[in-house]
Formats: sequence, structure tokens, C-alpha cells
Amino acid sequence: QITTLINHKDKPKRSDKTLQAIQRVGQAVNLAVGRFVTVGEAIANENHELKEEMSVACIEARRAGETIAQLTDVASLDHPESDSHITIFTDKTGVVKAARLLLSSVTKVLVLADRIVIKQIITSRNKVLATMEQLEKVSSFQEFVQIFSQFGNEMVEFAHLTGDRQNDLKDEKKKARMAASRAVLEKCTMMLLTASKTCLRHPDCESARINKDGVFHRMRLALEQVIEIVTDSRPNGESEMAPISIYSGIREFKNKVEGLRENLYFLSKENLSTMLEVILEHTEDFTDSAYTSHEHREHILELSKQAKMELEQLVSVWMQAQNQKTKDLMEDLEVAILKTCQCMNELKREVHSAATSLAADLLKYHTDHMVLKALKITGVEGNLEAVAEYTCKLSEQKEQLVEMCRLLRHVSGTEPLEITCIHAEDTFQVTGPQIISAAETLALHPSSKIAKENLEVFCEAWESQLSDMSLLLREINDVFEGRRGEKRVYLSLPRPGKHNANLKALKPVKLDTEEQAKIAKLGLELHLLTSDVDSETEKWEDQENEIVQHGQGMSSMAYSMYLFTRGEGLLKTTQDLFHQAEIFATEGTKLASALHALSDQVQDDKPLLLLEAEKLISMCKQLQITAKASAQGKSATFTKVDACILKTRNVMTLLCQLLPLCCKLLRKASTWFICTILKFWVLFGWVVYLLVFKKSFLCIYTQNKEGNGCLKPAPPWKEDRIRAGTSTRTPERRVETFGIKSLENHVTNMTFLESK
Repeated sequence: QITTLINHKDKPKRSDKTLQAIQRVGQAVNLAVGRFVTVGEAIANENHELKEEMSVACIEARRAGETIAQLTDVASLDHPESDSHITIFTDKTGVVKAARLLLSSVTKVLVLADRIVIKQIITSRNKVLATMEQLEKVSSFQEFVQIFSQFGNEMVEFAHLTGDRQNDLKDEKKKARMAASRAVLEKCTMMLLTASKTCLRHPDCESARINKDGVFHRMRLALEQVIEIVTDSRPNGESEMAPISIYSGIREFKNKVEGLRENLYFLSKENLSTMLEVILEHTEDFTDSAYTSHEHREHILELSKQAKMELEQLVSVWMQAQNQKTKDLMEDLEVAILKTCQCMNELKREVHSAATSLAADLLKYHTDHMVLKALKITGVEGNLEAVAEYTCKLSEQKEQLVEMCRLLRHVSGTEPLEITCIHAEDTFQVTGPQIISAAETLALHPSSKIAKENLEVFCEAWESQLSDMSLLLREINDVFEGRRGEKRVYLSLPRPGKHNANLKALKPVKLDTEEQAKIAKLGLELHLLTSDVDSETEKWEDQENEIVQHGQGMSSMAYSMYLFTRGEGLLKTTQDLFHQAEIFATEGTKLASALHALSDQVQDDKPLLLLEAEKLISMCKQLQITAKASAQGKSATFTKVDACILKTRNVMTLLCQLLPLCCKLLRKASTWFICTILKFWVLFGWVVYLLVFKKSFLCIYTQNKEGNGCLKPAPPWKEDRIRAGTSTRTPERRVETFGIKSLENHVTNMTFLESK
């Protein structure tokens, strides 16, 4: 809008439409500045140390906005040039000055606000560090639990602040470094918990202490790196050393060589020779590696020799062309440039093949995690010799994976992927020894559940990193083959062509900032609903219940869709979102089937439950139809995205109502079942009691009928002893025992369960 005003051309004739348009633009600028300044003033009031600077910048911005509004207030003037009122037509330099002042003051406000954000992150980091120091010094479980609870809250706050900052970063390299540091902090939080508990449980165990110290040290390094990225500074004023890879070296070398076509004098032959030497020096990482195959090693050495020869030929022709620019020499120079670039391309292809084939073989070989499983088993058995044997094998595996990461870094193709490779290398370097110390602790204390849990956590981190390496390898291959940016397969998303024949014709689209802002409200509602669903599922005693499982799955998918509205998460394109919506709808249909099964078990509210289940099926079908419908063009795609998220929100709203209803009905059903069993046992007890009483009465009556039982002679002592011994095993006695004593105990238990 400001550019429109400044570039406005003075014309002798100005229509009313032109005057009104100019006034509207000036008013719009003033209103926008007013809103912006209001936010700036609110920030100033919350941060007293920068209040004065922020207030001055806000006042300058407001004044500039008002000046622009005054200078563009021309709609009511029929002859503005003859009026004493100054306007854009009589004082265009005034508009330019006001615009410059406005842009300067707005920039100042933004810079000050950014300083406040940086300060918030630093303050949050300092809180985390202070709490970590307390955690290191605790000596009792009770104290540890209290401090760790505080530490968890501080880490959540730090994660939110750094996550927002990561999204705001424009530099992809910094963004990748921030993501790596945040990943370390996320994984180390769980490691810190189990490692500290193990150390508290076994305070005299040296391996447990080493394990815990390693976690704390790594977290401090990650926190420090986050601050370096946020403040754009290095400790002690050191300059950041960019990782040099073969790919980046070849790219720069080829640019210089091809630049000779335009200018023969812009660099010296020594510069080119030095650049090639650096590249060939890095190829020694491949030729010296014990894991590079013989064929790859031979090819790399041959291409290195050929590259030197091609450069010598190029330099020779280049020097001649500098002295004498003939047509033949320029043609020879072009041929030499093409040959040199072709040789470098072949070298690039060869090192890529060597690195990726090694990575694929290693990842396939270690996918069964046999060493980790063996460490867990031998640790629980307390077999120190076997643990020592498998720790050696794990160390060998660590060296292989570290070497793989180093070689992949050379062929990663982009700076963010290079940083990811460096992060993976550091993870394997650190996690390997930590697994070993955790295994040694378990072997020394094989009955310790805490030590076992600690080893599990570190093993899971190792397995997770191996899984991440598989994804990284695919990313590197995509970059090499020019497929960077195409849709990838994420988690539960179906593969293109396998589940839907029309997917190949659809081009994945990303939402721009304006579109994300439009669906932000829907996304926020979806986020709140996922929280409600999660809280409802936590109330269920039986977490393995089919309804709970489907509900949790739907909540997880809805959360991924919410992250998509923020431009985060694993759903990168609109096509990813539509796939996720289809799977969400399928999961909802499965939940409806589970609700039908539940309706057969309940007595009350059965019609209501069936009605809600049918409503859920209808909503899921509508969502599936929307997700599968074709959309051509940006506007149609955005409308489809909006409809999918809206329908997902409606399903989640219904799910929030269904979960408590199902929980209540299940409790009623279980209570009714218990009461029915209780009534049955009471009735059965009375029947048994009456049968026993009737039989006893008949026996007495029969004896009296035959003769007075009390006048009958007593049986011999031996016969009496036999009867006494066998009477305890008579059916009558067994029935009486089961019918009275056991029934009393059973009733007591049922009453207790019902009250519970």
C-alpha cells in the first residue's frame, strides 16, 4: 500500500474515483499501523526493561501512520492544489518521509519484539539448567519426584518456545540444527528420568553414575546449541565451521569451471587446483574406509586420477585462451570444461553409490537388534562375561554406523541433510557407551526393575535412531535423483497407486501462509477436541478395550491434521491430509462396529447408543466422500481441505459425547452382571440349604419310624471309627460346606466388588 502511494503518478486530471482510492489506501495504512502499534504497546507493558524503547518506536510509527492518513485525505477537495491544505499532490516528499519513518519505526518494533522472544528462550533455558543442577544433587526419591515434576513443566515451556522459534527461522540450516537439538532434549528427558532413578536406587554403582552423567552432559550441550542458534553467536567468539562435504565441494568446483565461459580471468589456476585437492582429500574417507567395497574403492581411485588429468588439460587450454582468444581455442576450452564437469559428475555418482549401498546393507543387517536383545537377556541373568562379550559387539556396530553417517554426510546433497547426518553420528557415538553402562548396571543388579527399565529406554533410543536413518537414506536418494519435495509415505498413510489408482494424477500442494491462517481456528478447535478425547480415554479402567483403542487412534490422527493447519508435523501436503482423512473415517467406521457390539451387552439406553453409532457411520461416509473427491486448482483444493477438517471436527465432537456414554453403559452392564451372579448364588445357597435340611429331616423320620433311634444299641468302636472317618467325605457334608461357608465368602467378595 505504501509503495502504491509513493509510485502514484501525478496527472492533471484526477477523477473522484482516483481521489477516493488514494484516501482509502491512506486510511488502510493508518488502521494497520494502529493495530500493529497496539500489540507493540501491550508487549512494552509486559517487558519493563524494553518499555521505553518500544514505546518510542510505537509513537513514531503511529505518528507516521497519521501523517500518511492526513496527506491522503483528498476525497473532499475539489481543487486540492489551490487549497491551503497540504496533500499528497502538493507535498509528495512528505509522503516519502512519512513512509520511511513508518518503515523504520515498524522495523524497530519488530527487532525489539524479537529481542524479547530471545530473552524468553534464554530465561527458560536458565530455569531448566538450574533445575537440572538440583536434580543432579538429590539424594532421595521423594525429593527427586518433586524436582523432576518442576523440571518437566519447564521443559514443556522450553519446547514450546523453541518450537515456535524453529518455525519462524528462514535459514534451513539453522532450522535443521534447531530440530536436531530439540530432538536430543526430547529423548534425553526420559533417559534422565530412568538414569537418575537407577543412580538413586544403586548409589554405589559406578556404571550407573557414568550413565547418568552422560545424559546430563548431553542435555547441557543441546541447550547451549539452542541458545547459539537463537542468538546467532558462538562461544568465545569462534566462527562456525561449516561441514565440508564432497557434494558441496564438487558443486562449487563445477561452478568455478563453468564460470570460465564468461570470464577467463576471475580466478587463478592455483584456486582450481586447491579446490580439486580438497575434494580428492575427502574421497580418502571412502578409499580408506574398511567398509567400502573393493569395486567402489578402485572406481573412486580411477576417477580421482582422471579428474587430475582433465584439470591439467583444462588449465593448459585456459592459459592459452588467456593469451590468444581464437575460435579453435575457445572450442577446445569448451570441450575441456565439459570433460572436467563430466568426470566430476561420475565421481559424485560413484561416492553416492558407495555410501548408500553401505548404508542400506548395514541398516538391513542390524534391523533385528540381536545385540540389544542379547544384552537385555544376559543383563537380567547377571552374566557379566556375556554382557562384556556383547558390549564389544555393540561397540563394533557403533563404529560401523558412525562410519556410515560420515560417508552419508558427503553425499547428502543439502545442508539440512548434512546436519541431520552429523546429528545421527553424534547420537550413535553417545548412545552406544550409554547402553553399555546401563547393561553393566543391570548385570551387577539383575533383580533391579529400575535398572532394567533404564536399559530399555536407551535401547529404544538406539532403535529409534536406526529407524530415522532409513528415512534419511531415502531423503538422500530423493535429492540425488531429483525427487526432492515429492510426497513421501508417512506412518499410516497409504502408498500411492496401491490404495487409490487416481493418486498419481494428483499433484501434492502445500498451503500458503494466508490459507493456514484461515483454517487456524478450525485447527485450534480440533486440537482442543483431541485433548478432550484423550482425557476421556484415560478415565477407562480397561485401556485394551476396542472402543478406547479406536478412540485413541482417531485422536492421534486428528492431532496430525491439527499440526497440518500450523504447517507442522508429518502431513506435508494437502494430498497427505486427504489420505489421513480417509484413514480417520475408516477408523471411525470400525468404532461404530464396536458400538453395535456394545449395544448387545447393555440393557439401558440401547436405542440411544445405536442412534449415535448410525450418526457416526453417516459422518464418516461423508468425510470419505469429501476426501476422495477430486479438486482441481488452488481454490478448490483449499475448499476441500477446509471441508475435511470441518467434518473431522464434527466427528471428534461426536466422539467426545460417545466415550463417556459408553463408559457409563459398560459400568452399568458390569454392575448388573455382578448383581445377577450375586442373586443367583444366594438363591442357589438357599436351595442347597433346604435340600440338606429336607434330607436330614427324612433320615430322622425314617429312623424314628423303624424304631426309637435313641434306644438303638451303639455300634462297635471299630465300626464307629470307620463311620467317623468316612463321614467327612460324604456328599451331604460336601454340599453343606459348599452351600454355606463358601457361599458366605463369595457373597462377601461380591459385596466388596460391587461397592468398589
